[in-house]
Amino acid sequence: MVTGAGSGIGKALAERLAIEGVRVVVNDLDATAAAAVAASTGALAVPGDAATEAGVELLHAAAVAHLDTIDAWFANAGVDAGRGLQTAESEWAASWEVNVMAHVRAARLLLPDWVERGSGRFVVTASAAGVLTMLGAPAYAVTKHGAVAFAEWLATTYRHRGVVVQAICPQGVDTPMLRRAGALQDMLSHDQALTPADVADMVWSPLHDDRFLVLPHPEVASYAAARGGDRDRWLAGMNRLQQRLEQQQVLPGE
Repeated sequence: MVTGAGSGIGKALAERLAIEGVRVVVNDLDATAAAAVAASTGALAVPGDAATEAGVELLHAAAVAHLDTIDAWFANAGVDAGRGLQTAESEWAASWEVNVMAHVRAARLLLPDWVERGSGRFVVTASAAGVLTMLGAPAYAVTKHGAVAFAEWLATTYRHRGVVVQAICPQGVDTPMLRRAGALQDMLSHDQALTPADVADMVWSPLHDDRFLVLPHPEVASYAAARGGDRDRWLAGMNRLQQRLEQQQVLPGE
């Protein structure tokens, strides 16, 4: 099952899984996009909301009916809503529902079967923002941290039961979300903006070695180590980036 598979990383994951001979169910809020991906990959399209309790139940039921059993759930759907401290309450709520609670609701349905048979794989598309932060986007940064934290909790709780949990944490990926990032786009692309297909290719190998943290941009590992080793120094560096962004916004021509 791949949620948010109508475009971007989700679409690329579905395409790569299909190439490898995996039977796939694809989901997206955009029914037309989901149908197009299904047609090109031989997958089953199940459009709908992957975040709500009822929506996840429908997706799970449809996937079980089609596949008999679900071996892997790619919780890829996500939103990047709001900017700055003025991010609206509704944008915070949407971020929480899609970026965190969708994973919780899917896990509730999946884990009983996986624990019983001793195998299953839950793959969360998070973000480097989930192990670092995201300047200008507090709702995205906080909820992607929540997504990684929930994935860590699942891994520590169910690893000995045969359940593999992984978190994909890229930086800049050439998707509409990156192109909407404005002044942040250059910073997010500092270590190269990957294509969604690049990310899918880099995910395939970790699916076989079961590592928890999947970093399409390997530089994120050193950034996270620096953050953990000296938090104050890291915060000071991030604040310098914030000041640079503010200067660019005030003086866009320089």
